[in-house]
Amino acid sequence: MALVSTTGNDAAVFSEVDMSSSDSSSTVRATVIQASTIFYDTPATLDKAERLLSEAASYGSQLVVFPEAFIGGYPRGSNFGVTIGNRTLKGKEDFRKYHASAINVPGPEVDRLGAMAGKYKVFLVMGVIEKDGYTLYCTVLFFDNQGGYLGKHRKLMPTALERIIWGFGDGSTVPVFDTQIGKIGAAICWENKMPLLRTAMYAKGIEIYCAPTADSREIWQASMTHIALEGGCFVLSANQFCRRKDYPPPPEYVFTGTEEDLTPESVVCAGGSVIISPSGTVLAGPNYDGEALITADLDLGEIVRAKFDFDVVGHYARPEVLSLIVKDDAATPVSFTSEKTEGSQK
Repeated sequence: MALVSTTGNDAAVFSEVDMSSSDSSSTVRATVIQASTIFYDTPATLDKAERLLSEAASYGSQLVVFPEAFIGGYPRGSNFGVTIGNRTLKGKEDFRKYHASAINVPGPEVDRLGAMAGKYKVFLVMGVIEKDGYTLYCTVLFFDNQGGYLGKHRKLMPTALERIIWGFGDGSTVPVFDTQIGKIGAAICWENKMPLLRTAMYAKGIEIYCAPTADSREIWQASMTHIALEGGCFVLSANQFCRRKDYPPPPEYVFTGTEEDLTPESVVCAGGSVIISPSGTVLAGPNYDGEALITADLDLGEIVRAKFDFDVVGHYARPEVLSLIVKDDAATPVSFTSEKTEGSQK
C-alpha cells in the first residue's frame, strides 16, 4: 500500500503541500483510504480495514476516512435482476448474498471497528452497508480515538438503481460531531450535490467535511472544491479503487452490459480520492493510480481565514429572505402507544 502524500518532516514520506509552518496545536493529520472491498466477505474486509488503519496510524494520522460502502461493498455493475414489473430469481439471490454481507448497527462488526479506532488512537469514519431488519442503508459510522461509537449518517437519497437496494435515511442521522480535532460530519456520494443538506451541515458548524463516494469521474473534483469553498471547511473525499478481479467472477457476479469487455485487471472504479482546504487548495490527490493512503495536515486556522471572506450561514446569510427548516426527527413507519406510555412512566 503506497502512501501517496503526507506533510511534516518525516524523511520516509513526501509531501505535496508544505504546511510545516502551521501551529502544531491546531493541525490535524488526516488520511483518506483508497482501497477496494473484498466483496461478499465482510470478515476479510474488516481484516483489510485494520491493516490499512494500522498503516495510517503509523504515519501519525489522527483521522482516517474510508470510502462509501467499504464494509459490505458497493455493488457496481449489478442490477439485481430488476426491470419494471419483474424481478428475477437470480437477482433475488444476489440481494440475499448482499444482505448477508451487510452489518447490524449496533453489532459485533461495529464493536470491532470501535476497538480498531481505540487500538490505533484515531478518529475513524467508515462507510458501511447497514441492515435494519430486511432493509439496507448506505451508512457512515463515526468513532472517536478512544474507540467510542459516536453515531451514524444514513444516505438520504440513493442515486438511480441504488434506490432498488437501499432505503432512504432521514433527518435524524445528519450529525456533526464536536470532537477534540474539530467538528466532523459526512455526506455520501451524490447527496453532496444537495444544497439544502449541505446548508444544514454548515449550520451545525462542520469543519472537517467527509465525502465518501463511488464517483471516480474527474468532474467530481469540481464538486469537492466547491463544497470546500462554500462551506469554508476541509473536504476529505474517499473512493474505492477496484479492478474486476476484486469482485467475484461471472456468473456469480456480472457487470451488466460491460462484462464481455472486462478482464480481471480492468479498472472498474478509478478512485480520485482527494483532500481539499477551505481555500480550495488541493492538499493531497486526486489519485487515480491504485490503492493508496492519501494524507495531508489540516491547519484548522485556514477555516477562520476562509470564513472571513465568506460565511454561508453567518455574515453571508440573508435569513430575512432565505431560510431553511430541517426536520430532524426520526421517521418511523409504525409506532405503538404503549411504548409512549411506558416511556412516560420511567
